[in-house]
Parts: sequence; structure tokens; C-alpha cells
Amino acid sequence: MYFKWKYDPPTTNEQQAAKELGEKLNMSPVLAQLLIRRGITTESAAKRFFRPQLNDILNPFLMKDMDIAVDRLNDAMGRKERIMVYGDYDVDGCTAVALVYKFLQQFYSNIEYYIPDRYEEGYGVSKKGINYANSVGVKLIIILDCGIKAINEITYAKTLGIDFIICDHHVPDDEMPPAVAILNPKRPDDSYPFKHLCGCGVGFKFMQAFAKNNGIPFSRLIPLLDFCAVSIAADIVPVEDENRILAYHGLKQLNQNPSIGLKAIIDICGISGRELSMSDIMFKIGPRINASGRIENGKESVDLLVEKDYNIALKNARHIDEYNEQRKDIDKQMTEEANQIVARLESQKHHSGIVLYDENWKKGVIGIVASRLTEIYFRPTVVLTRDGEFATGSARSIMGFDIYAAIKSCRDLLINFGGHTYAAGLTMKWTDIPVFLKRFHNYVESHIMPEQTEAVLHIDAMLDFKDITKKLYNDLKRFSPFGPGNQKPHFCTANVYDYGTSKVVGREQEHIKLELIDSKSSNVVNGMAFGQSGAARYIKSKRSFDIAYTIEGNVFKHNAIQLQIEDIRLTETEPSETE
Repeated sequence: MYFKWKYDPPTTNEQQAAKELGEKLNMSPVLAQLLIRRGITTESAAKRFFRPQLNDILNPFLMKDMDIAVDRLNDAMGRKERIMVYGDYDVDGCTAVALVYKFLQQFYSNIEYYIPDRYEEGYGVSKKGINYANSVGVKLIIILDCGIKAINEITYAKTLGIDFIICDHHVPDDEMPPAVAILNPKRPDDSYPFKHLCGCGVGFKFMQAFAKNNGIPFSRLIPLLDFCAVSIAADIVPVEDENRILAYHGLKQLNQNPSIGLKAIIDICGISGRELSMSDIMFKIGPRINASGRIENGKESVDLLVEKDYNIALKNARHIDEYNEQRKDIDKQMTEEANQIVARLESQKHHSGIVLYDENWKKGVIGIVASRLTEIYFRPTVVLTRDGEFATGSARSIMGFDIYAAIKSCRDLLINFGGHTYAAGLTMKWTDIPVFLKRFHNYVESHIMPEQTEAVLHIDAMLDFKDITKKLYNDLKRFSPFGPGNQKPHFCTANVYDYGTSKVVGREQEHIKLELIDSKSSNVVNGMAFGQSGAARYIKSKRSFDIAYTIEGNVFKHNAIQLQIEDIRLTETEPSETE
């Protein structure tokens, strides 16, 4: 991918402020500058940022309907009603169900959980799920990470005497379902101060409120925070404010004392024995939890997450790992097919968005394919497959473009849709695809900014190799957990050279393992440039080049610092310029 580098040098005032703050914190002015750019300008604010406190978690009763939800749950328990915890089949839904079920099970036994089958029931509340609930005597369904648009289904459930408490974070319509309580910070009539909770986060707030109301100490909730960290990372919600607190302490739990099910996944992934990060969740843990819902049934993931016996959990984790391998093969094949279609479709070149459809694609992996295509082509993407007379699909977006609004603009063509700014799902008649395609393209064309369709790499600071010390790396780690709203900082070093030992590596010789020096010190710095073997010839020519990178720890050499090189370019332009 060709990146445009963008670097805004600090002003004289910013430099002075960074120097002063850095001295107070015993930290490099470079990193103090990163804090200032995040709006953190005082020593006390920096300490709060580096050490998020559970005491600062918001009062759950600030969320609309929370008091009603807690009262209805208390009533259900008092009347010994059967309760069902129902959730979506993705990571966020499965972790949310696991969290709520595990917590309530400590105090109440007449409870079960349900995950709809992606292929038989589709997304969200299904009539089949409601009928099953009715057949086993369920009177209250707590639904997580979906339900905000299930008007017909919840209306039907009411006729059977089943109440719903909705815990969702997707954007609601003007009309909402007739649930007893709707917990959703994105409700237009909800004044809850933080709007970006994931589905698991909303479930956590509900349990926090239930505990508070029933005199259960908050400490009983802490062992469940690892589920929150997993869902925040996997659902790609902003890692700021309340989410930062939940993710920080959730990661701490994941590293120190994870739940049995998550421990089994960590062991299967081969990542035990080192400090886990949000990236480990995104690329290792999350995909495995997702895999059972994509290939078979998401209930298997919840079975694993709530398991109390490690040996059984390990067996289940191996099973889910097999699903993940199948998912990877299907994903790769579909991405290749989609790329071929894009390459053939000349018309796509003139559009700012991509819409692809194939009736043979597997429903469970079209979201992954849509994500891959946005990464490759840097355009909002919709990928559809056939389900009888319907087309069902997933949409993914690029930074700053609201894909949900784009989908909503075609709502008269849609049977169902839902989501948020960067990801959405939709269903329409198969025969309506051509009209949708035209309307979607027109919307994207008129709302997207030209710069949004360019792959921009924001450079946070320029460094010389002599600046890259163990202390800098350790201080940098304190900025984690990283994610949207708190991205991992990107640095740039100009005029670097191959030390003479850099080499192409990888099964298909697609990566470069680099050993580099710059002109200002004799420090040899190690780096990895994934998928950038095309630059190897230039690197070996003994000419200088510039690199943009993040600073990482080498997982195989615990004390070593390694650069993950995002882009390599010839030394021609000033990094402060936008080329």
C-alpha cells in the first residue's frame, strides 16, 4: 500500500509545554508531547491516564432505564422465573453473554443462555429463539449486543408473556421495541456521559447496577473484566474514558488471572508466558471466539467461556481452534475471489465505495472479507451473499466515514439493517442489489472527502535511533491499552541505512528482517517490515531511506526492542510535508 505521510511538527509553545511536563513526569519530551496532543496537559491528568482507576467508573444508574431493568431482574429472581441470557454470535455478544450469565449464576440457578445460529436464524432476536424460550418456561430474556431493532420479534414475545431487557450499543431507530427496559447509551433520550460502550460493556453496567442495588461488593465483578477487555478490542470501539478503564483493568485480569475459558484459548494460541496486549486479543483471541459462530454455532464459544474445568476448556479450545483454521482458509479464498472481481470491474475504479456480491460466499466470513477489502483498497465496502430470495451482507468503513448513515440512506430497499459508524449489517431482496449498488455509490460519492480515500500514516514524532532506549519503550507501554481514540504512536526516522545484514524472510519471501543504522549514532536497530519485500533491492543498494514505524518488544527476545516498520520510502521529501 502507498501511504501518504502526515506530520505536524510541534509549535514552540508545545515544545516548551512538553519539556516542562516531561520534567515533572521524568519522561522524554517526545512522549510528553504525545500526552499534550491527547489533551493531557497536567501532571495529575497524566497520572490518571497512566493509572486508570476503577473508582472512576461511571454510576450505572445514570443510564436510562437502568432502575427499571434492575427492578425487573430482582422481580424475576424473587418469583423464581426462568431467565434466558441471549446474545449475538460474535465476540462482543459471546463475551457479554458469558459475563452476565457467569455473574448471575453465582446468585441464581434458574438461568440459561442462548446464541442464535447464524445460518438458521440470522442476526439478532429470532422467532425460533423466542419459541424455544417459551417451550422451557422462560419469562425474562436479557438480550445483549443486539435487539434494538427487533420490534416485531419482541412484540411477538410479549403475546407469549415473555419480557425483554435489551442491552445494546447499536444505533436505534426512531421507533424502539416494546421491551421492559432498553439499556443503550446511543438512545437519543439517554444522557449517559459515555456513548461508546460495546455490548459487553452495557452488560457489565447492568451487572454493576444489579450488584450495587443488592449490596454485592464491586470486587465480585472484577474477575469478569477480562471479558470486557476482549470485547472492547475485538469490537474496535474507542479505547478512551470508561472503555479505557475497563480495558486497562480487563487486560490486567487477563494477564494475571484469566477465566478458565480464556486461559485455554491463550494456551492454544501459544501466547502464554508473556504480557498480552489489545493486539493479541484482536489477532489471536478474538478470531477464535468468533470462529465457532462463523463456521458452526457461537454457543460453543460461550460454553468455553463459562467452563470451570480447565481440561474440558482446553478440549473445547482445540475444537474452536480447528474452526478458526477452516475460517482462515475460507476467508483467504473469498478475499482472493473478491480481489479478482474488483480487478475485473472497471466501473469500481470510478467509485469511492465497493459493493461486491456472490451467491456462493459463506455468510460467516463476509464481514472479514469486507474488512480486508477496506484495508486493501481504502474505500467503504459492502460484501453480500445470497440467502434464499434475500441478500445478506456486511459493510465496513474507513476512518471518518459513517457507513451506517450510508446504509440507512437506502433503508427503503432494506428488510433489516443495523450497526454503527464503522461496521454495519444489512438484508435486502436479491433482486434489489443493482438499485442498492447505484444508490450506495451515489451516497458515498456525495459524502466522502477525497483525503478519506487515501491511506494516510499520521506521524506522531520524529526520532533518531539514539532516542530509542529501553526507558522510552517502557514509558511508551504506559500509554496502552491502544485502540481507536488512543492509537499506538507512529514515529519516523529519516536517513537510515542497511547495516549490511538485512534479509528477506517468510514462507513466500514476503517480509524483510532489518538491521539498520542512522547517521547520528552507531546504534544498530532491529526491525520487521511485513509484506514489504518489494523494497529489499533498494535497501540493499546502500542508499539512505526513511522509515515510519511503531516501537515494539520482541516477543522472542524479552529484553529486546524491535521496530515494526509500517512504511519505507526513499529519502527525498521532508517528513513534515504531505506528499
